[in-house]
Parts: sequence; C-alpha cells; structure tokens
Amino acid sequence: MAVSSASSIASSLGIGSGVDMTGIANQLAEAQFAPRTQRLTERSEKLERQISLAGSIRSALSQFATALGERVRTGDLAPQPSISNAAIAGVSSPAGSTGSGAFTLEVTQLATAQALASNSFASPSATVGAGTLTIRFGATSATSHSPNPSRADVSIAIAAGATLADVARAINGNRAGVTAYVAETAAGAQLVVKGPEGHANGFVIEAVEDPTSPGLAGLAWTAGSDPARLLNPSRDAEFKLDGLPRTSPTNTIPNAAPGLNLDLKATNAGTPATISFSKSSAALATVMQDMVGALNEIAGQLRTATNPITGDLARDPGARNLARALAEFGSKIIMPNAREGSPRTLTELGLATERDGSFRFDSARLTEAMARDPEGVAAMFTNGINGVFAEVDRLSRTSASSGDPGTLGGSIARYQALSSKISLDLAELAEKQETLRFSMVTRFAKADSQVAASKSTLSFLQSQIDVWNAQRD
Repeated sequence: MAVSSASSIASSLGIGSGVDMTGIANQLAEAQFAPRTQRLTERSEKLERQISLAGSIRSALSQFATALGERVRTGDLAPQPSISNAAIAGVSSPAGSTGSGAFTLEVTQLATAQALASNSFASPSATVGAGTLTIRFGATSATSHSPNPSRADVSIAIAAGATLADVARAINGNRAGVTAYVAETAAGAQLVVKGPEGHANGFVIEAVEDPTSPGLAGLAWTAGSDPARLLNPSRDAEFKLDGLPRTSPTNTIPNAAPGLNLDLKATNAGTPATISFSKSSAALATVMQDMVGALNEIAGQLRTATNPITGDLARDPGARNLARALAEFGSKIIMPNAREGSPRTLTELGLATERDGSFRFDSARLTEAMARDPEGVAAMFTNGINGVFAEVDRLSRTSASSGDPGTLGGSIARYQALSSKISLDLAELAEKQETLRFSMVTRFAKADSQVAASKSTLSFLQSQIDVWNAQRD
C-alpha cells in the first residue's frame, strides 16, 4: 500500500517546481542506509565463503574416512583367507571382521541330511488311504531313534482319496523343515522325504490310519523296521581345525575361527589342508600413497583457507585445530596396545611430514616394516578401535561435531547462525529505507504543491498587471 501511494504521489511531483523530487527522495534514503547495508552485505558474503570453505574441508575429510573404511573392510586391504586345497572347503571372512595367522583343516565327515523312501505304489496318482502322518525328529539311524526335544513333532492330515503326489504337496506345504517328492523307479512310484543336515535332524514317520480308508501305513517308517528304505542317514560334519576335533550340524560353519567362515565340500582324512590369511604389500603401498594424496589435498585447502593475509578462515579455531591435528597425524600413536617392536605410528609405515605441512610417502620404510613385522603392519589396517582407519574416522567425526566450537562443524554452525542474523538485519534495513523514502516523497509532494500554487498566483498577478498596463496605454 505504501509503495502504491508513493508512486501516485511521485507521479504528480515536478509539476510545480520542475525538480525530480522522486529521484531526490530515493537518493537521500539510500544515502542514509548505504554504509550499514554495505557493511552487512560484505559481512554476509564473507560468512558464505567461510561456510563454503569449512564445509568443503569437512566433506573432503569425511569422504577420505569413508573410502578408507570401505577399503579396509571389503577391499584389497582386508586380509583374505586362502586354502591349500580348495576342493576340501571354501573359506571366507565374515563381513566387517578380519582374521590373521594360519590354520590346518582336516575334514573326516561331511554333514548329511536324512533321505527316506516309502513303499512302492503303482503310480504317483495311486491313492494312499487317509489319516494322519506324524514326523518325529531326532538322532536317527537304521536301528535307533533318539528324540530331539528342541524340535516339535509335525502332524499332517491326509484326506480320503489323496494320491501319493498329494501327500508330497501336503508335506511341502507344511513348511516344517522337510521336503518331499515322488520318484518313479523300476519298482514303482515312491515318496522320498528329506530333512535338513545334522544328526539331530533325522526323523521317523508314524501313521494313524482312517479305518474306512486304510493304506497310509505304507508311508510310515520307524528305526529298525525296514533298513533298505533309509536312503541316507543324517550326520553331523566332523573336522579338525588345528588338530582340535570339532562337529557341526551343517557343512556351512560361520566364525569357525576369528575372521574365518568354512564351507566344507569333501573329506581329507590324514592329509590336512592349510588355511592362511594374506595381505598384499603392493596394496598397502598403494593405500599409503592414496592416503598421502588425500591428506595433501586437505592440508592444501587448509593452508589456503588459513593464510593470515588472504584466508577467510585465518582466525577460525576449527580450521586451526584441524591443521594442528594433521601436523601431528604421522607421529601420533594409533596402536597403543601393539606388542613391543611392532609399528605404532604412520611414520613407521612411511608417512613423512614436510616443513610446509604437506606429506610424502617413504616406500622404503613401509618395505622395511613389512619385512620386520608383517602381522603388526596388517593389524594397523583392520576395522578395530585402533589403527589407521579408526584414527582417520575419529578425526573426521571430531571435525564434523557441531557442538564443539573448536571444530569445523562448530565453526559452520556459528557462521550459519551469524548469516541468518545478518539476513534479518538486512531485511529490517530495507524496510526502514523504504519507510524513509515514502516519508520523503510525501513531504516533497506537499512542498511541490505549495510551489505550484505560488507559481499560479504569481502568474495571475502578472497577467493583471499586463492588463492594467495595456489599459493605461
């Protein structure tokens, strides 16, 4: 409303005086607030540069920590197990864990699942009678059955008129841990029922027949009743890891040792295979070189940002503290629990710090450390509470903390708060400037009207005088 009214008034200015009153009002209002507006604008622009610089450095450090962590956990730095005879077992490391050392593996028995066949029927569509089949789990052999108290019995109702194929579907639909199918053999159609691996997961099948529809007993089996129908007994895997006898209900054995999963495939009684963890020295050299590149990028950004003459973060506490931490990064003990003689700092792995704060990689020192203590070097690149990644991640998280005024995160939070305050101050100044301009336009309009009235009166008097003078003549 104020702007519209001012424009209306401004349109009438200059009629009486011939002076650009609107331009004068604008210039006077701008001159009144220009110094403060300029100071706030310049401060706002600097704050935006500071936020951008601090954010860029913080982001570079975070990306460095993330990439290093990924490489340590799943990349070429993670110690990978290998086995001397891959036909015996597959070996791997659980996600997020690492292993070291060497093991011997001797597999004497693989885990197996029980397979049981029914009596023969004419065809899969032959009816089998009606009633209830009950599957009872436990350690089962051809002659004995010991119930497994941790597994409940499974009862399956078989309706009158059901075929052998219908029984297979009913067992599979029960989802009780056993599966079934109909095998057509030279002897006829037989129902084959299979359980999970493991000695305790064997089973017997009992049948309660419907007297009006007999025949279901042909699917029943108990230990000792008909050994030929037990196609395969259930067994646990038996193996020796480092000579120590072990068993497993399945051939897949997670965490058989720290950082080691096993997937048993065959037996090798009397000829143990060797499992070892390896870490490539070439991969370590590459990651050290990559670390130097990442650290130099961050250190270079910090040097430019904290330049005492041209740097926008010259007096920023977060940037200064980070620069100090980087200067001490190579010599800081990052493996406090390492055994005597093992490397504890990155300097011992070849990270050298120059006088200007930049970094370089001394490959000879890494080679020397690897030759002297390969396990100690490998331990520095694991995903634990200590080590290279833990220290980089700690530095990144600390720098990103917005609650600490001495970090980049704290600086960014402070700059953002100041920037928001300045934006409000600039908006308030703009409103005050418009109010002053409108007031001046209003006052100038009144003055201009008065000038116009005076000019009109003078013009009238002048015309009367001209008339009188003409009459006298």
